[in-house]
Amino acid sequence: MTPEEKFELIKRNTQEIVTEEELKKLLKEKKQPVVYIGVAITGRPHIGYFVWVLKLADFLRAGFKVKLLLADLHGALDNTPWELLDKRYEYYSIVIPDMFEALGVDIKNFEIIKGSDFQKNKDYFFDVLRMSTYASVRDCRKASSEVVKQSDNPKLAGLIYPIMQALDEEYLGVDVQYGGLDQRKILMFAREYLPRLGYKPRVEVMTPLIPGLIGEKMSASKEESKIDLLDDDDAVRIKIRRAFCPAGVAENNGVLAFVKHVLMVIKKDKNEQLLVKRPEKFGGDIAYSDYEALEKDYVTKKLHPEDLKKAVAEEIISLLKPMKKDLDKKLRLAREAYP
Repeated sequence: MTPEEKFELIKRNTQEIVTEEELKKLLKEKKQPVVYIGVAITGRPHIGYFVWVLKLADFLRAGFKVKLLLADLHGALDNTPWELLDKRYEYYSIVIPDMFEALGVDIKNFEIIKGSDFQKNKDYFFDVLRMSTYASVRDCRKASSEVVKQSDNPKLAGLIYPIMQALDEEYLGVDVQYGGLDQRKILMFAREYLPRLGYKPRVEVMTPLIPGLIGEKMSASKEESKIDLLDDDDAVRIKIRRAFCPAGVAENNGVLAFVKHVLMVIKKDKNEQLLVKRPEKFGGDIAYSDYEALEKDYVTKKLHPEDLKKAVAEEIISLLKPMKKDLDKKLRLAREAYP
């Protein structure tokens, strides 16, 4: 794969790259760059996580070393009870590799790192203090505003959060940080403040956030907005059947968004089509090779919401099959981690 082909693979389905020229230069100069995504272990993983798992798969195919930071201390800074951190880390470390298996991705260059394993060393802590002498309260609050839970009387923890996330880039030895668009302010904070400590800024890659099943951001804290990785087949069908999916409307349509950003990406990589089964009296079965054609049919009401929902539900059920391995153990651990 040429540097240009690697760039196009990484760029697909992204919202923004800061900067594209820096990424192109990196791909030409370094044989195996390193990328990481940091995930605070606050909410229970759901199918929306497939968006970033797919993007990490792109990085792997492009020859990157991929690091998943399971940020337990960041979770604590964002109101996760301290006594639950180890259970949540254990749960994430079990289910995330299953998501890669569901996609058929080779993960020999994939590594899971626990945040507290390196964030408690003295050099890291000293740099937290150093950066705190440069970063203003206003900048820290602004950086964390779309990531950390906000309140009228915010805790100091929310101001420490972006400082630590910026330093993670340096201490993980990465060239690129990847995150959702809600991370943008923190990623720009890192580019501004790492050089103040004599460290280089990194390339920042962002993908869009997809709406949940109720027409707003998919959230682990809103059960009705998402499908849990361990939901059984009936639960998947019920949640999709109840999903916000008005006929002819693509905006804030969580079902269509999942098709666009997850299912059709998987189908394209496998050179497969998305099959929508319909009775002959309604036109018979129809197969889609690209999302644009499917959305066009949906917006013009040639594709009915109920037919789309049935197809999507069955695709999700198939996608979640690897999650069913050792299901009793996972369910028990999930209950312990998220009581």
